[in-house]
Amino acid sequence: MLDHVPAEQSAVSWAAIFAGAVVACSATLILLAVGAGLGFSSISPWHDEGVSATTLGIMAVVWLIVVQWIASALGGYVAGRLRTRWISVHRDEVFFRDTAHGMLAWAVATLLTVGILTSAVTGAIGTAGQVAGAAGQTAASAVESVSQYQMDSLFRSANPGAANPNGESNEQAAQEVMVIVGNAISAGQLPAADRDYLAQLVASRAGISQDDARARVDQAVTKAREAAQAAREAAETARKAAAQLSLFTALSLLIGAFMAAVGAAYGGGLRDDSH
Repeated sequence: MLDHVPAEQSAVSWAAIFAGAVVACSATLILLAVGAGLGFSSISPWHDEGVSATTLGIMAVVWLIVVQWIASALGGYVAGRLRTRWISVHRDEVFFRDTAHGMLAWAVATLLTVGILTSAVTGAIGTAGQVAGAAGQTAASAVESVSQYQMDSLFRSANPGAANPNGESNEQAAQEVMVIVGNAISAGQLPAADRDYLAQLVASRAGISQDDARARVDQAVTKAREAAQAAREAAETARKAAAQLSLFTALSLLIGAFMAAVGAAYGGGLRDDSH
């Protein structure tokens, strides 16, 4: 019959756990720095060079999982190898305690890493969510969809060398147009009265015919709608990216916990075999 460990002696070796956690945390920081360097080196300002945004995102997810594999397994191994050897404890119990020490080392390392990085992972998820929320309000703030260049094109004179017929700047008129176009995008259509008003305003300011002015107005509204639609699509993309990042982060953490337990069991086995 096996002797039992005294009840007052704890089965948890916090020294080994913290040692493994520090190793896992340090390995995580190093691997994240390496991944960031590899990611930045894959981005090129030149057209058709470097990886695409989709490829870069996949690389980031894969690297996040690899980081958890390596760092967690290393931290678990250290925790299992450094834990005090129980001489009179059943082998199955030793295996359980080793895996438990590995998971505890992983948990402490995760908390330390999040603290050091100032909640980098959750911050990234939160940032993506904020981007999605802000972009989702584009319809309400569609007044900004009309760029300054479009305003200049809208009021561009038919005779570039001639002075403005009214002798005034176009800034106030441009603001008015932006408000009207923004309302049209929010409402989903440009009322006929607003279209006629804008055509008259452009014709008067640019010194062109009503037909040409209407064509300019229609073109500006079309471009503004395209910009608003692009912003909505960007919001949807950001929302999906935030959801995927959350799921893959959770998956990588679960993989890390498993790898830490496996590493601790392996280290514990080597610890016992060495005696």
